[in-house]
Amino acid sequence: MACRSCRLNLGLVPLSPRRAVDKRLAQQIFAASQQQQQQTRRLHKTPTRCQQPAPEPNHHHPSAGERVKGGLQKMIFEPMAEKLATVARKTTQPYIVYGATERMYKTCAAQAEYNITKEARRAGQVKTTAEGEEIGVGGGMWHDDFGLLPTFSTWAHVTMLHMYLLVVRLRCLDRDAHHLWQAQLVDHFFHQAEDKMDVVHDMASRTLRQRYLQDLFVQWRGVLLAYDEGVVKGDAVLASAVWRNLFKAREDVDLRTLAAVVSWMRLCLKNLDQMQDAALTIHGPSVFKWPAAKELLGVDKPARALDGIYKETPQKHSTSS
Repeated sequence: MACRSCRLNLGLVPLSPRRAVDKRLAQQIFAASQQQQQQTRRLHKTPTRCQQPAPEPNHHHPSAGERVKGGLQKMIFEPMAEKLATVARKTTQPYIVYGATERMYKTCAAQAEYNITKEARRAGQVKTTAEGEEIGVGGGMWHDDFGLLPTFSTWAHVTMLHMYLLVVRLRCLDRDAHHLWQAQLVDHFFHQAEDKMDVVHDMASRTLRQRYLQDLFVQWRGVLLAYDEGVVKGDAVLASAVWRNLFKAREDVDLRTLAAVVSWMRLCLKNLDQMQDAALTIHGPSVFKWPAAKELLGVDKPARALDGIYKETPQKHSTSS
């Protein structure tokens, strides 16, 4: 994998799909054409009188030349066109997947976007957390409503949360398509993560960036396992996974916030499950238009089973005689 500076200088696209036609497929096409040429030579031989069908009245019968011409078109051009179409699909499919996953990823990455200006860095106005992580300028639901700091860690985990929901739906595709789509989606994330380290956080050392990217990859694998376990075992386990990863196991996290995020994740998975495969690449990220903060309305509403427990008791007023 080329570093960011090499990609900019050489004009490389990360993980650009292969452009050469598969050699084995080309050999198969050549062998098929040779076999069809041999069959064509046999057709050019003039058939004997006993082999010719009896003429039928009032019907047009193609001549020997027309039959040979039709046979050539059927045996040569149609199989060749089918094989060339297969080659074209295999060659262009990675380009289509690359563009579609890029659009899907941009929606995921925009949810908790932040920035650190060069002016603030030169003036020494960049604040840091207790762990030494730089705090930028953000805004939006995840920063304002849920109290997450506009840092690289927050951006990465919010982005991975949205990516996870899409990956769960992509698993419903066939095996090869699922691996291709997920790989391209994850590659977009790691390339932008390295770009943020370089541009936003002024991390010029490529060795240091690669070290952080390795740690980030381990976190991504852990997110997949933790959220998968929560989806299978129940909302309590899923809320625990969200608390550990997204909120860094902070003790001051509001439980209402955890419940809202879990409810929002379930809603997104339901909407993605109801979406057709053909519409997933275009309308898949549209499920994120419903903000997770709106789930607080449902969280604050008591369940029906608790109506009789939390009813307000009327106050007794003493009357003076």
